Amino acid sequence: MKYLTIVAIIATLSVAVVMGAEEKYTTKYDDVDVDEVLKSERLFKNYYNCLIDEGKCTPDARELKKSLPDALQTECSKCSEKQKKTSEKVIKHLMDHKPEEWKVLQAKYDPDGIYYSKYKARDLKN
Repeated sequence: MKYLTIVAIIATLSVAVVMGAEEKYTTKYDDVDVDEVLKSERLFKNYYNCLIDEGKCTPDARELKKSLPDALQTECSKCSEKQKKTSEKVIKHLMDHKPEEWKVLQAKYDPDGIYYSKYKARDLKN
């Protein structure tokens, strides 16, 4: 019985550690040079095509694609500060310099405009 109790405690702690680790997105790709991606048409197209299911995904683009719906839904609550700043930069760049690509991404990830409305409302407050 004592052994079973110890196993149960270890299992509970393991689940708690794993769940705690899932509360934030990985920071493994936070050092990707986003400015370089936005400047390079080739690099930008690779990420863009991955996100719209028209091209292969690099590991970091795959992680972005996997996290993006949840990040939109939770207003980036699991993002690191760097990820939040990078997201803001990318959104602004797309809206200002790549409006056609922005529309396609919106249609795929925010067809009802819910997240865009929240973003604009928050942007107006700042």
